[in-house]
Amino acid sequence: MSDQKQAAVHPAGVAAAMRAKLEAGFSPVFLEIIDESHKHAGHAHAAERPGRAGAAGETHFKVKVVSPAFEGKSRIERHRAINAALAAELGAGVHALSIDAKAPGE
Repeated sequence: MSDQKQAAVHPAGVAAAMRAKLEAGFSPVFLEIIDESHKHAGHAHAAERPGRAGAAGETHFKVKVVSPAFEGKSRIERHRAINAALAAELGAGVHALSIDAKAPGE
């Protein structure tokens, strides 16, 4: 099964799939995933690109992550790493991802 398929059918939802991938990939000391889809419910893309399995929501997320893996990395390198880790979710219905990635002590 491809990553894209796994993202679309994760039994606990998109946020849980994102959490599992970010924890596995970055071993964060802090991780918060906030579903902000409700703020965008009336937007055109909500009708065109509904969330997981045609359900409403799970399209807009904010990720706050603190990990030693980000030490010495620029903001763009951190964002690219997170986007790569969540590529399946971004390709399977996640419309927007806000990222706040820091190293410990920042």
